[in-house]
Amino acid sequence: MFQKQIIMRRVLYSLAPVWALSVWLYGPRVVVLTAVSLALGVLTEYLYEKRRNGKVSEAVLVTATLFALSLPPAAPVWIAAAGIVFAVFTAKMIYGGFGRNIYNPAIAGRLFVYISFATVLGRSFTPHGNFGLGAGTLLGRPEVLSAATPLAVWRSGGNVPVLNLLTGLRDGSAGESSALLIAAAAVFLIWTKTASWRIIVSEVAAGGALALALHFAGVKAALPPASLLAGSFLFVAVFMGTDPVSAPKKPASHWIYGALIGITAIVIRTFSAFPEGTSFAVFVGNTFASMIDDIVVGRMNARKARAEAKAAAGGTGSGAAPEAGAGKEAAK
Repeated sequence: MFQKQIIMRRVLYSLAPVWALSVWLYGPRVVVLTAVSLALGVLTEYLYEKRRNGKVSEAVLVTATLFALSLPPAAPVWIAAAGIVFAVFTAKMIYGGFGRNIYNPAIAGRLFVYISFATVLGRSFTPHGNFGLGAGTLLGRPEVLSAATPLAVWRSGGNVPVLNLLTGLRDGSAGESSALLIAAAAVFLIWTKTASWRIIVSEVAAGGALALALHFAGVKAALPPASLLAGSFLFVAVFMGTDPVSAPKKPASHWIYGALIGITAIVIRTFSAFPEGTSFAVFVGNTFASMIDDIVVGRMNARKARAEAKAAAGGTGSGAAPEAGAGKEAAK
């Protein structure tokens, strides 16, 4: 039934500790959201592939897991269901299936639900450590909760201990989790050549540099540089920005692509009404991925052509001297 994809399995392996911590922090509701997302994601792709005798890609398991972990812990199940169907069908299958999609499906699904159901999702955060007790019933409508995410705390003038951001003991979306666990996942993905280290490094470096510059420039809306450890910045940088299908293909392009995502995320966080900017940033990066590749390839070809022309000119010049010399000797 499934199309075997080793790379996608590695991503699932790296997500396992992040998912386990989210269950420990927020309880069995995370299990329910993940199960619904996986079931409907696989079903959507299966129904599409069935008519052309194709197989379901294991990539859909990654999409469904990432989408579930990007939701607030107490998100209504119907929102998870609507989001994953939109993600798989609209952002992947209508483009022709795996390998042909322009946008990362999990990002597309996340943007769809956060824009369409912003008010409901804004009330779906629950304090960590409640093991699901504060998230309402497992399948019913969540209660109105007052858990404040780190980004919201900073915007209100408060402070969030960096240790909490590293360990994951703070409120937020289910998969934002521990920065240490996400960093460990990044090391695993890079070591197994599953993810591009250039995208991760350039995204974090560019985003960090801009956050630092805005902070010391005294921009009132700027968040502290430690905000890169909060929200979904690292989660998106490691697991979504590195998607090999929607990212540029040339290694040299990865530096530009990662920097574009990192800078765009910080700009949106700072100057827009949205508390997060990472999903929009990846969407922008996906949009320009092919163009970045074209520009990089064009410059590489132009550089190669100049080098070849220079070598040819040098070869012609070095070959002309002996002939001229021989002519002079003959004249004598």
